[in-house]
Amino acid sequence: MKLLHEDRLFPADPETRAIARRLYGSISDLPIVSPHGHTQAAWFAHNQPFPDPAKLFVQPDHYVYRMLYSQGVSLDDLEIGVPELKNPRKVWRIFAEHYYLFRGTPTRIWLDYAFHKLFGLEERLSAKNADHYYDTIAEKLRTPEFLPRALYERFKIEVLATTDSPLDSLIDHQAIRDSGWKARILPTFRPDSVVDPDFAGFRDNIAKLGGLTGEDTGDWIGYLRALEKTRARFKQLGCTATDHGHPTARTANLSRDEASSLYSQILKGSTDPKQRELFRAQMLTEMAGMSVRDGLVMQIHPGSFRNHNRLVYERYGRDTGADIPMPTDYVRALHPLLERYGNEPGLTVILFTLDESSYSRELAPLAGHYPCLRLGPPWWFYDSPEGMLRFRETTTETAGFYNTVGFNDDTRAFLSIPARHDVARRMDCAYLARLVAEHRLDEDEALELAHDLAYNLVRKAYKL
Repeated sequence: MKLLHEDRLFPADPETRAIARRLYGSISDLPIVSPHGHTQAAWFAHNQPFPDPAKLFVQPDHYVYRMLYSQGVSLDDLEIGVPELKNPRKVWRIFAEHYYLFRGTPTRIWLDYAFHKLFGLEERLSAKNADHYYDTIAEKLRTPEFLPRALYERFKIEVLATTDSPLDSLIDHQAIRDSGWKARILPTFRPDSVVDPDFAGFRDNIAKLGGLTGEDTGDWIGYLRALEKTRARFKQLGCTATDHGHPTARTANLSRDEASSLYSQILKGSTDPKQRELFRAQMLTEMAGMSVRDGLVMQIHPGSFRNHNRLVYERYGRDTGADIPMPTDYVRALHPLLERYGNEPGLTVILFTLDESSYSRELAPLAGHYPCLRLGPPWWFYDSPEGMLRFRETTTETAGFYNTVGFNDDTRAFLSIPARHDVARRMDCAYLARLVAEHRLDEDEALELAHDLAYNLVRKAYKL
């Protein structure tokens, strides 16, 4: 049996499946635009070989080790949170022994795609062939064809955006530019570390921001100027978007004096959780105002209870502590921001959610009215075939297709990028094929839509 079936994810009905095949065939080779992700610019700046299969597939991918941990596999045995793996083959064998856990998950689809398409592996990964897999992958990783820049070109990536702290020097992005390599690898401004009072080291980060920008960040106006200067520095290296990972979507519209007073209290550390949430809310509105002025697209990613498992977080570090989705209010939460900036021409705010119940009730109606709002694709826990289908079914009737922004992969696992985009393209073609089969769309419209969803909408939304 083939590791990948050519009709995977297409409808079972033969007539509809044939339409999906035709649609997919028209877009399967389009370039990949990846406007939001967590790959490292250093990989492309230095262009060094990836060290080993475990470091490439297991250690950076929380989708992988989260599942293993849920079944009692020790994160110590997986060497999570350590800079260099002491026994990568042992880590790989543990992964292979537990590969059956990923049956029916999108992770399994992504991994099988990479194993087959990139490394030519045909058999399903298991304990029996773990060493064969390891040796095959390790050998190819040592070849020039598997260096980061070569893979970028092999994947037909047109644009790849990283996610970067305001305190980052962006030296690797500058090195890529200075090297003369023509790839578009762009930074994304992620200010959580200097706008979220609950972020570890927040006040020290504020001081560092002041030092980097030459502004007095002990003062509200100086703090805002420091953020504006940093955004301008990011723009010089091609940045087109900001990204905000707040616990909620709450926004606020305080007066200058109210905001200044709250900021002073925040810096003193003399605030309660409600005041800290109010500060985050005000900062989303401030960031929208800056986007009106400098043109950066704004992405809001709310609704994750970060580091739910504190023991794991404290032992293994940030982004390992079991983030869990929460209910999220958008209608009331975004109202202050939209009252102030919602009708501004040129502003684009892309909304993501981990609360699927909000799609038809809140997000689609909001995006179906405000010109500045667009719906981000199914994200994180819902970056899956079923999640993508639910997204189209619950948003299209109100927001249509053209108030969405195509697909982004949001991944740290570089080799999963083409697999994730392939899944998204197949699922969109499957959905469009159903509309054609039900005589709700003509096939020429579906062909145009398939191209827009795979390529045009994302380029337009992110100003690429």
